[in-house]
Amino acid sequence: MALLERCFDGIFANASLFHVPSQELPRVLAELSETLRSRGVLFCSNPRGNDEEGLSDDRYSCFFDHGTWCDYRVLPGEALLPPAGVAAPQAVVARDRLRKG
Repeated sequence: MALLERCFDGIFANASLFHVPSQELPRVLAELSETLRSRGVLFCSNPRGNDEEGLSDDRYSCFFDHGTWCDYRVLPGEALLPPAGVAAPQAVVARDRLRKG
């Protein structure tokens, strides 16, 4: 999908990126990153698993553990998420809301 560069303040990818094969994920994340304006936010949630990948109920899925998903946080030359231990305000709000539930 062709998207304009630097045109979004945020991207909400709820339970969708885990359907991208791992060999394509760096490219997809880089393309999404290019569409974000300065200080834009990519919010994504993905189910956790035991680093399994493949067809599941006729859909391709990656069920990675937390560490594997974290390995995708940073692309060469760009930080998609803040460094470990440094929370962005949006991430803190999302995390706190989930804990209260």
